Amino acid sequence: MAKLPVLSGTQVVQLLSQFGFVKVAQKGSHVKLKGVRNGMSRIVIVPLHKELATGTLASILRQASLSIEELTGEEQ
Repeated sequence: MAKLPVLSGTQVVQLLSQFGFVKVAQKGSHVKLKGVRNGMSRIVIVPLHKELATGTLASILRQASLSIEELTGEEQ
């Protein structure tokens, strides 16, 4: 399992949009994204912080049904 990178909220939004997620709403510093992964609709909330905590990033990836390898492009 690869180590989680340190990313900002804006970087995570950009990465998720590459996987087909679309911004549907924003309230304050939180963006709501919607996408379809593995045939299921997924809604993910991303805080627009300078650096996301590793636990927050891990939770976002879990909600989006993405692996760390998919995110970093290190698929085997």
